[in-house]
Amino acid sequence: MKARDYTPLLARLEEEYARRSPHSRELGERARHSMVDGGSHPLRLIEPFPPRIAMARGAYVTDEDGHEILDLWQGHYANVLGHNPPLITAALAQALQQGYALQAGFTDRLQIEVAEILCRQCGAERVRFTTSGALATMNAIMLSRAFTARPLILKVGGGWHGGHAWGLQGTSFSPADGFRHAESAGLPGSAAGEVLQVRFNDPDDLRARFREHGDRTACFILELVQGNGGGMAASPEYVAVARELTQDYGALLIFDEVITGFRYRAGDAGALYGVRPDLATFGKVIGGGMPLAAVAGRADVLGLAGRAGGSRVRFAGGTYSGHPATMIAARTMLAHLTAEEAAVYPRLSALGDAARREASQAFAGAGIHVLCTGDGNAALPSGSLFQVHFPYQEDRRIERPEDALDPAVCDVALANRVLALIMLLEDVHVVHGGGALSTAHSDADVARLGEAFARAAELVKAYL
Repeated sequence: MKARDYTPLLARLEEEYARRSPHSRELGERARHSMVDGGSHPLRLIEPFPPRIAMARGAYVTDEDGHEILDLWQGHYANVLGHNPPLITAALAQALQQGYALQAGFTDRLQIEVAEILCRQCGAERVRFTTSGALATMNAIMLSRAFTARPLILKVGGGWHGGHAWGLQGTSFSPADGFRHAESAGLPGSAAGEVLQVRFNDPDDLRARFREHGDRTACFILELVQGNGGGMAASPEYVAVARELTQDYGALLIFDEVITGFRYRAGDAGALYGVRPDLATFGKVIGGGMPLAAVAGRADVLGLAGRAGGSRVRFAGGTYSGHPATMIAARTMLAHLTAEEAAVYPRLSALGDAARREASQAFAGAGIHVLCTGDGNAALPSGSLFQVHFPYQEDRRIERPEDALDPAVCDVALANRVLALIMLLEDVHVVHGGGALSTAHSDADVARLGEAFARAAELVKAYL
């Protein structure tokens, strides 16, 4: 399908956006003199410039131009309680006033308490902390390769596991070769040959890969919900086959739960499938808004990073691993989610259902075919995550990353750049056409989101 030309619309939108956000525009120009492209994370650098945020609370952020923006990004899906929840900020403020929270280089009671919660809620035997999801997945893969003495990593084409040599393989779609390419220059040449891709939710393809490479495969790393890859949930059959094959071939199963951990229940999402992986990686929600990640799982595998295992895997966590301020936020967040599980998660699910319904109705009302992912399946309940997709063919389903990210299948320009800018002009912030709901979002906020989608649909209709 030939890509639609949104050039005139984007020019009009950018002009209006620059006119109504002069302070953010000025700061964007200033930022480019000292930072690459004016920032440190490409997803945040909305063109022609991002809103520069002065305050964030609950479901809203306020930019330097005074716009109160309904935020559906919520800290890269981290904030299940919204921005700066009083529960967390009060605990941090108290610790800081008492002369505790900014020291580093020691261990303390907090790390034990957070690790105990993770072990109990996620069925893990051991935990080691670090500071980012990318470091967690990198170290989980290192542990797998060392434990199995095998070189190969299996992953889903289009799946995102962070910015490291093994993670930067096959995450974005190219019309020339699909996902079969490295994502960055400067990677070691061996990495491309060590990472093999499988099709998401295709058990037969997974079986074929294991038949061909199983005796050399160290691990299969899998997101139970594809974050970068379109927001689809793994089918129960696919997860069950993954567990069966990794056990049969002596490989390790890694669930990348950086997004899903404590997002669907007070623990790992793998438990909802009735499958326990060998290792699982966590991040985002568990930090309570602070930088925390973890690898959790089998004691014999994680033991390779410890003295009993000869410290064969140098998984040291980093200077800020287990940082007291982070652990205060984590303990507070995880204790709250565990105690209030029966109230928090049904509410998040209901908000997600409402957001998907509002988006679908808004675009359908303008005669624009849209599909929203995030509605779960027989194992995973409908959740608070959602993404909006615009397939060209009305009978096309969105089941895999190649369905969502191929510009010949879906109007990816509309779902990303065009919609993001239109919605910012409505004082609504979306990423990948959607985002994540938090308990700080109200029914009125979801209704407002639907109204903004409806106005966006009417504006876009003329260009379809």
